[in-house]
Order: sequence, then C-alpha cells, then structure tokens
Amino acid sequence: MMERSVIFFDIDGTLLNHDKELPSSTKEAIFELKEQGHEVAIATGRAPFMFEDLRKELDIRTFVSYNGQYVVLNNEVLYANPLNISSLEKLTEAALHNNHPVVFMDHEDMKANVPEHNYIKESIATLKISRFPAHDPHYYKGRELYQTLLFCPEGEEQQYEQEFKDFDFVRWHPVSVDILPKGGSKAKGIEKLVEKLGFPEERQYAFGDGLNDIEMLLAIKNSVAMGNAEELVKASAKYVTKSVEDDGILHGLQMVGLL
Repeated sequence: MMERSVIFFDIDGTLLNHDKELPSSTKEAIFELKEQGHEVAIATGRAPFMFEDLRKELDIRTFVSYNGQYVVLNNEVLYANPLNISSLEKLTEAALHNNHPVVFMDHEDMKANVPEHNYIKESIATLKISRFPAHDPHYYKGRELYQTLLFCPEGEEQQYEQEFKDFDFVRWHPVSVDILPKGGSKAKGIEKLVEKLGFPEERQYAFGDGLNDIEMLLAIKNSVAMGNAEELVKASAKYVTKSVEDDGILHGLQMVGLL
C-alpha cells in the first residue's frame, strides 16, 4: 500500500483546459488517486460557487478558494480571512471616481457596484460560468467578503496598490484584478489544511499554471507547473509537466510517481 499523500490542484489552466473543459484523462487520474486513498483537494482563485459543478463531478469536498482566504475541509469551513471592509469602502469610492467598477464577493455570491460595464462582461465571460454579478452597490455592508474584483486596464491598479496597503492586488485578466487581504495566498490556505490533515512535506503535492500559483508552488515540496504555464511559474516549481491540453495532469502524476 502506497503512503497517502495530499495533492492540490489549481482549476483554470490546470484541471480545466483553455475551453474550461475537464480532459477525460484528468478525470480518470483524479479518481485513481482517490481509489488509492490519497487526499485530493482544489486550490483556486475562484469563489466556492464558481466550481460547485466541478467538485460534484470529481467528488472533491476539500478546497482552498479565493486564493487562500476561504478554506473548507470535508465540506466544513476550516479557515476564513475576510477583507478589511472600511479600507474596501474607501477603495470602492476611489474606483468609482476613476470609472473602475468593482465586484464584491463572499462565499455565496458576487454583486457589482455598477449596473453594467463592458470590463465586467468581458472578463467574467472568460470564466464560462452560469452566474453573472447582479447590481448591489451595498453588498459589502454587514457581511464578510473574501475577495473583490477591480476592473481596470493593466498598470492602472498601481494607484490602488500605493494607497491601500491592507490589500494585495493580483491580475488575472487584461481588465481585471483580484483584491485580497494583504499576505493572503494559496500557500497560506494550504498551510491551514496541511496542519489539520498532518501530511509531512514529502507527501504534499501541488499542480498549477498561473501567477497566483507561485507561492503555492514554492511552498510545496513536490510542486508541478503545467506545460502551458508562464516561464516565471515554471521556474517556481520542482517539476514541469505537459500542457493541460496534452494530458498534463496524468503525465505529471506519473512523473512524480503517484500513478
């Protein structure tokens, strides 16, 4: 019997291909890992409600969402790290003045502070999800938010980075940036899970392809970058597998000896 390991998978560009499809080889590999008794978890920048269908399809009940800010173990919330609401209110006022819309996000839903905007349509459309943010400029009041989306062209987020030190800003689309609590990352969220699960570092694995995966890939001993990842991401990982389009997950799991 092989020793049990925990394996963390990013979603976009890792589990899902460019068309947001799950390759059949990836699905089969995930179920084979589970049959062998390994702990399979998701680590994503997405909100929990943005990958419910994928969790059901793969029967995954443990995940790190919002780039580490909302962590669930076996369908129970293990860790939550909300945004500073007073700072977010000030940022929202500045963004509105600059015609940069924002979308507020908690664990259940997302709402936009403007009725409609092309930047929101353009970037959310790339996620290929069924839900679109409705208009509610006061959604941030009286609830915990784990991420906010700021919509602005590349480079224009710098003014917010300089002024709002409570937050980290991570670009994920040419017109959209994730706003996260300062110091929050997938690596931090994973740390909370691993503490609880008790896997030694040599039994921890992670697969990713994006800039928001770099901390995770640096923190996890057996890290694997996808072949479709940027060079900076590949340089952060111990291994590099094939592209997601080319059975990269299956190949990577075989490469590290898990399958």
